[in-house]
Amino acid sequence: MSVVIIGGNERMEQQYKQICKKHRCKAKVFTRMSGNLKTQIGQPDVIILFTSTVAHKMVNCALQEAKRHSIRVERTHSSSANALENVLERVGSGY
Repeated sequence: MSVVIIGGNERMEQQYKQICKKHRCKAKVFTRMSGNLKTQIGQPDVIILFTSTVAHKMVNCALQEAKRHSIRVERTHSSSANALENVLERVGSGY
């Protein structure tokens, strides 16, 4: 499964990737807005939004891509490692 994480803390970027790897997911992490975020997102299985640490412009861009490609979006307020674990367990079990 492929995952795109939007938001979060820069210093935790590697930890996010390790957690995803543990759950057998390939992850891309975007903690800052880049000019071509729209094209870098691609077509993952899930987009995870850390809503407390993300710019509105990034959220809008991610939601547009999700709608365009019918990608599942999961939101969590906290950008902690535990919050990511919980989302990945929910997504992996299919609810």
